[in-house]
Amino acid sequence: MKNIKATFAFFLFTLLSISTYAQDCNCTKNFEWVKKTFEENDAGFQYAIKQKGDQAYSDLNKRISEKVKSAKTFGDCSPILYEWLTFFRSGHVSIRPISKQQSSQSVANNKSDNQFANWETLPVDTQDFKKYLDKKKTSDYEGIWDTEPYTIGIKKKGDQYIGFIIESGAETWTKGQVKLKLDFSNGKTSSVYYMRDHSAVESKEIAITGKNNLQIGDFSLSRIYPKIEDEPKYAKYFKSLNTNEPYIEKLNETTLYFRIPSFQASKKQKIDSVILANKNKILSTENLIIDIRNGTGGSDGSYNNILPLIYTNPIRTVGVEYLSTKLNNQRMLDFINKPEYGFNEENKKWAKNSFDKLEKEQGKFVNLNENVVTITKYDTIHQYPKNVGIIINQKNGSTDEQFLLAAKQSRKVKLFGTTTFGVLDVSNMYYVPSPCNEFELGYSLSRSMRIPDFTIDGKGLQPDFYLDRSIPLYEWTEYVNKTLNGQ
Repeated sequence: MKNIKATFAFFLFTLLSISTYAQDCNCTKNFEWVKKTFEENDAGFQYAIKQKGDQAYSDLNKRISEKVKSAKTFGDCSPILYEWLTFFRSGHVSIRPISKQQSSQSVANNKSDNQFANWETLPVDTQDFKKYLDKKKTSDYEGIWDTEPYTIGIKKKGDQYIGFIIESGAETWTKGQVKLKLDFSNGKTSSVYYMRDHSAVESKEIAITGKNNLQIGDFSLSRIYPKIEDEPKYAKYFKSLNTNEPYIEKLNETTLYFRIPSFQASKKQKIDSVILANKNKILSTENLIIDIRNGTGGSDGSYNNILPLIYTNPIRTVGVEYLSTKLNNQRMLDFINKPEYGFNEENKKWAKNSFDKLEKEQGKFVNLNENVVTITKYDTIHQYPKNVGIIINQKNGSTDEQFLLAAKQSRKVKLFGTTTFGVLDVSNMYYVPSPCNEFELGYSLSRSMRIPDFTIDGKGLQPDFYLDRSIPLYEWTEYVNKTLNGQ
């Protein structure tokens, strides 16, 4: 039950900050609660302190204690709380605003109090802009672009290209507001992209790949107007990059391509459906490419039906220990009592037995399995696929990495790409609401029994074939295809 969506980054979906905190909801008190809760319940807390030292932790607390005093709004406070959490590790921690609470606060404080109401705008009539684009004979940054949840127009103004909101799925952005700027003045290249909370992210990396895909630092945009036909190699790459659903396609007579953008539990049924529909093809084709780049983590169960197809050796999986506390053990009861977890009767029985076992050992780390290592064997080693190439990058972590640990034990499997994110040693996130119910603290309940002999956090997993920067991202699949085919 790992979830990298909450681990890879700071989940500030919205920051509709109230103008002032209530007296009992100020940032200092929020920090005190986060600190106490994390110290008492996070499975990786003591491990991090042992690695970094008491003095470093003391210095951190002094620095953060001073910072929180100046935070007047939740928007000010959230990044400070998250900064404190990242001392312990780069993932599987979170400060996540509670959207319902924020919505009620927003209404209570009157919509006219929107703190971004005076944000810079570029009023452009969409239909007039389209007519202008239709007359252009050259293709550049100007156009209408999509990057969820926004539709953005980009128009040239002097040496700058200004990106303005046409449609927004975020309540913090409204039509006409300036979302980004590309600056090419004085022979230099720079950009600024404003996040959902309007904080600025600057970059010097601006590139159009093909004719319809714009990369601004870490942000990707797809051109939706005007429609310009692109070369197949670009179209295929951006199809794989922008899809939210798994799919399989045939690259040639000897190779299938299996794109899996997410191992979220909600995607398991779709992954399994794709496998079922294409199983005969997979088991009769020499090479299989599995592309999990830019993954989201998710649930180990989402990849269970992949492993039998690529299996050669018994798969050894080192287990985890759960830190037993009253708060942590509540999650087992949540599994039983909350329908949103979707536990069947068998799973509920496991959760009840786990709860009983944990309750007897409060304050200790508990292995819920009989053994440290679980060994998985399948009855059949399939002749095909003979070669399996899994494409990875630095955005793969958590469940993605657990999948790789299992898959790479097969003699058929090689990893291609770059080092993964490195967030698996401390996992199984749990979210608890703050006393004022304005945000949730996300922390971890378990630590791997691989520690300290084989740690992944902060290191990641290495590819067998490093795809360096001289190989464009849109050529990675073809590079793997040629390698598997001995070209």
